[in-house]
Amino acid sequence: MYPPLSEDYPQKQPPTPPPSAPPQSYQPPPPRLPPPLQIPHYATGIPAHYAAPQPLNVKWSSSLCACCSDVPNCCLTCWCPSITFGQIAEIVDKGNTSCGVHGALYTIIEALTCCGCMYSCAYRTKMRSQYGLRESPCNDCLVHFCCERCALCQEYRELKHRGFDISIGWQGNMERQNYGVQMPPMAPRGMDR
Repeated sequence: MYPPLSEDYPQKQPPTPPPSAPPQSYQPPPPRLPPPLQIPHYATGIPAHYAAPQPLNVKWSSSLCACCSDVPNCCLTCWCPSITFGQIAEIVDKGNTSCGVHGALYTIIEALTCCGCMYSCAYRTKMRSQYGLRESPCNDCLVHFCCERCALCQEYRELKHRGFDISIGWQGNMERQNYGVQMPPMAPRGMDR
């Protein structure tokens, strides 16, 4: 039934002894890195994402107690601080939330908890970090807790000093700023002789 074994078939070999050195371990090739990010440069040669670093520890343009240097704002802030705060917060927030929303939140927090100063102190801190201003005369929360209206007047004057027209809000300031940058329309050229 089975064919006889012949010498034509290979015989089973005895097992080979293990090598004296360990085999080389396989190391995968290093991962390929993506190509470097190409950043478009504009006419100035400055990348679009570049923001000039703000100098730290800059002095405020006016002191905390110079409220009467802007009498209309001083009176408005004295009788209705929520309006001044809303205007400041809209500019500091770069228009993400309107003046009315900030003013309403300030009024609600002040009416319910008498701690509107905690809300406004957060925007003083944000403003200081944006412009690199000193934390003076003391901590932001302490300034707003002890001298809420003076602090709001100082922030208002600082933004005004930096070129903002607080009364027109963030969007109005951006439109005013971009108005001078517009290029006049180019007339098509006619026939040259």
